[in-house]
Amino acid sequence: MQRYFVNQSANDNCFTISNDDYHHIVRVMRMKKGDRLICVDSMKSSAICSIVEITDEKVIAEVVKWEEESSELPINITIVSGLPKGDKLEWIIQKGTELGAHRFIPFISARSVVKWDEKKGAKKIERWQKIAKEAAEQSHRTSLPEVMSPQNIKLLIKASEGYDYRLIAFEEDAKRGEKSVLGKTLTEIKHGQSLMIVFGPEGGLTDQEVTLFCEHGFQSCGLGPRILRTETAPLYALSAVSYHFELME
Repeated sequence: MQRYFVNQSANDNCFTISNDDYHHIVRVMRMKKGDRLICVDSMKSSAICSIVEITDEKVIAEVVKWEEESSELPINITIVSGLPKGDKLEWIIQKGTELGAHRFIPFISARSVVKWDEKKGAKKIERWQKIAKEAAEQSHRTSLPEVMSPQNIKLLIKASEGYDYRLIAFEEDAKRGEKSVLGKTLTEIKHGQSLMIVFGPEGGLTDQEVTLFCEHGFQSCGLGPRILRTETAPLYALSAVSYHFELME
């Protein structure tokens, strides 16, 4: 059943769907009156709905049944990715959303080849957020991940202050065989707490960046014995979290 995020609460037990989602329902899915879909409201509650009216600009869907189960990870994970080349960040956002990430922060790292253009930035962020929305709908999320604008290391450290746990995926630790920090963190973290994990760009994080992060409460960790690509490492971490909290329990 197709899922749509509706930025409102149900009014008289009905949702009004317009704009891009209206187009998708009517032009792409070719739904008709009586067809069912799932609406997720502004409070992150989802409901099975039945289409009761289709006009030239909107679809009215009436709530049939509110869903009680949630597909969200029990901890809030923020993925910080050093700005990579090409469409790798889009891949990270799409797949990371499917795996349960709560927020994405692009990181302007010393070794980021891509240079951030503020003038063109708004359109890129809009595209990234759209990718997250579509992936959240596809994977039946009840929460829409936030994609923030790229930040330098000082802003990132400031933004990390409210997190319960903070990690850096550092390939030099992987080379040295470090394999306890991530596992220990997952054992300690409780449901409802938050975790930020920083991943470097293609060239990795510099020693200076790692030192600065660690001076501000981050822990450096390895992700197994293999060296992972910048677009693979976040997915490895999210999969490990999912296994620990959703399969082991």
